[in-house]
Amino acid sequence: MLPAIGIFLLVIVVIAVIAGTWGVGIYNGLVTLRNACKNAFAQVDVQLKRRYDLIPNLVETAKGYMAHESGTLTAVIEARAKATQANVRFAGNPNDPAAMRDLSQAEAGLSGALGKLMVVSEQYPQLKADTTMRALMEELTSTENRIAFSRQAFNDAVLFFNNAREVFPAVFIANSFGFAAAEFFKAEEADKVAPTVKF
Repeated sequence: MLPAIGIFLLVIVVIAVIAGTWGVGIYNGLVTLRNACKNAFAQVDVQLKRRYDLIPNLVETAKGYMAHESGTLTAVIEARAKATQANVRFAGNPNDPAAMRDLSQAEAGLSGALGKLMVVSEQYPQLKADTTMRALMEELTSTENRIAFSRQAFNDAVLFFNNAREVFPAVFIANSFGFAAAEFFKAEEADKVAPTVKF
């Protein structure tokens, strides 16, 4: 029979093994959820880049018809550049709340500039009739829908991750190993009103 000290040490070792296994399980779960957030943003990123790639073609097509609207076209290109830079910053550090806010604001600015371009293009019937412009607008609309779906999936992944890291007792593991809360991809005020496009 084991002496009392031996039983006590055995109980301590068993408790330590159970606690260690439990802690590793929580840590691994948090890593999995954090990676799910990164993957969800990668899907948003694909759609944002698709939109960024469409914009120069849209501006070039419009440029031929809208010679007197160079300010509007320049605003779209500048907004695209800001959004692209903000996207690169956030993709480099997806746990940075400031980078997410910058990206949300830049995306709102781009949406506002594109909305203004659409409103101004209404004054140019030949532009509205241009088949290239129509095709680009259809592609842009499709891309905007994909961005919305991808953004929702990203926000769902962020919700699952933040919930998992904030519940007791996982919060101790999360704080000990630097699992910072993820930021939601929020629509800014300018982004909440969809531009009306009529062809």
